[in-house]
Amino acid sequence: MNKSKQAGFTLIELVMVIVILGVLAAVALPKFVSVDADAKQAAINSVAGSLSSASAINYASRKANTTKGVAVANCSDVEKAMQSYNGTAGTGLPTGYTITAAAITPVDTTKTNCVLNHTGYGLTANFTATSIN
Repeated sequence: MNKSKQAGFTLIELVMVIVILGVLAAVALPKFVSVDADAKQAAINSVAGSLSSASAINYASRKANTTKGVAVANCSDVEKAMQSYNGTAGTGLPTGYTITAAAITPVDTTKTNCVLNHTGYGLTANFTATSIN
């Protein structure tokens, strides 16, 4: 008697694999959506951190030598302390970012919480600006 040996997967095995993959995809998809939102917030937080750092470095530079750095009397003045600023408003920030203008008390060392906005994401983050003349 010749018995032929069959090789391969049965239909039930293939259906089970497809069902398992479907369940895994349904569980993983919300996580990827959440990661996208987290990444957008992390991006705006990093720009806000850069603005806080630029403000602190600007304060130290200007305190040591008044010809260095820029005067900061408004939250939007911090943009001028960014390395990428070229004299035109909006060039110190990445595309899509704006700073909500708010006056800083013109007392040396006054720290003010300022708001950074991303127009495309509709998200905001806070940064610290230090006033200096």
